[in-house]
Amino acid sequence: MEKNCLNCTNVRKVVMIGCGFVGAACSFAIMQSGLFSEMVLIDADKSKAEGEALDISHGVPFAKPIKIYAGDYDNIKDASLVIITAGANQKPSETRLDLVKKNISIFKSIIPEIKKRDFNGVLLIVANPVDILTTVAIKLSGLPENKVIGSGTVLDTARLKYELGNHLNVDSRSVHAFIIGEHGDSEIAAWSSANVSGIPLHKFCEMRGHFNHEEAMERIAESVKNSAYEIIEKKKATYFGVAMAVKRICEAIVRDEKSILPISSMMKGDFGINGISLSMPAIVGKDGVECLVPIQLNEEEISKLQKSAKTLSDTLGQNEI
Repeated sequence: MEKNCLNCTNVRKVVMIGCGFVGAACSFAIMQSGLFSEMVLIDADKSKAEGEALDISHGVPFAKPIKIYAGDYDNIKDASLVIITAGANQKPSETRLDLVKKNISIFKSIIPEIKKRDFNGVLLIVANPVDILTTVAIKLSGLPENKVIGSGTVLDTARLKYELGNHLNVDSRSVHAFIIGEHGDSEIAAWSSANVSGIPLHKFCEMRGHFNHEEAMERIAESVKNSAYEIIEKKKATYFGVAMAVKRICEAIVRDEKSILPISSMMKGDFGINGISLSMPAIVGKDGVECLVPIQLNEEEISKLQKSAKTLSDTLGQNEI
């Protein structure tokens, strides 16, 4: 067992709370990653957790050694990372914000159990609405704010890169652009800072024969924003994309990569926003968020970001923590 002597955590132990579609898909992706040597699955339905642990374990001979088992909150204490996917599922026609009351109630039963175990690792929130629930987790857990993060718009940003890659017929990994703000209906495509390998987006579009920039930007941003609704309408749930996003965040944490990812974290004055978690580019490493990264935004984007933050703050204010 590899331990961090400063806080007595097993740096290669992860706990997944919630074994629904998202939790199971995230667990499967993490098993394949080789990042951890121990993974504990916790669910209100212990039998479900046991079944998922058994099923995923049968793939271990094709991956790297890892011990996977169903457990309980007592298994949390020495973990370096706890991931919470538990929560009510988003149904067709529901927005992520519609889930607030139900999922805050669920978090009020989960987070105190984590707090009781003196957990000292990083808490990664995946359940929706992720920005609001990240703020809730910070308030309920007592953990340092940098150690409580949400999956934010990491998936939305991947969707944006995918759409732009298709639009430009270029490798999406060469596209550098962010979705910021709420992981939801008020999210913003930060076009002002978007580029393809350092070349401003509009210039690269024209290189590839695209000149109707405003129409294309609006179409792509709407497609990204509505992706979850489309998938839920067609297959009732989304889980593979977010599983890959969660795996990517885990990589940044476990390897202390200092990667820049648009995770959800507590805002402390940037763009005049305070006291609410929002999805913004940040340096992510072994202790969670190191700091936000300055991002170039025009006045319209800043206004939309502030409006997004107000929507989240007002929604949270209507629900007692």
